[in-house]
Amino acid sequence: MIEEISATNLKARLDAGDDIQLIDVRQPAEYAFAKINGAKLIPLGDVLRRIGEIDPARETVIHCKMGGRSAKAIEMLKQAGFTGELKNLKGGITAWSNEVDPKVPKY
Repeated sequence: MIEEISATNLKARLDAGDDIQLIDVRQPAEYAFAKINGAKLIPLGDVLRRIGEIDPARETVIHCKMGGRSAKAIEMLKQAGFTGELKNLKGGITAWSNEVDPKVPKY
């Protein structure tokens, strides 16, 4: 069971100053084209190799374009024994663009 957070809810929590680390598991070219401010790029294929860069003490929201790769990243992290709180950004960066920040380009 993967916990999800909506783009609107994530924005409200970030605005409130909640300590959330945002991990983007898309490819570098996608990240270069459209990104959520403050998100750290760790492409899906690198997630397990770079697991040490994700702080298990902080709540973590993982996102991709639509939510599929981020769900896969969460499964991989859980299987690897990651103990931190992981949430999937529902609808990915596309939902963020639709609901929160229309300046983020869609592709």
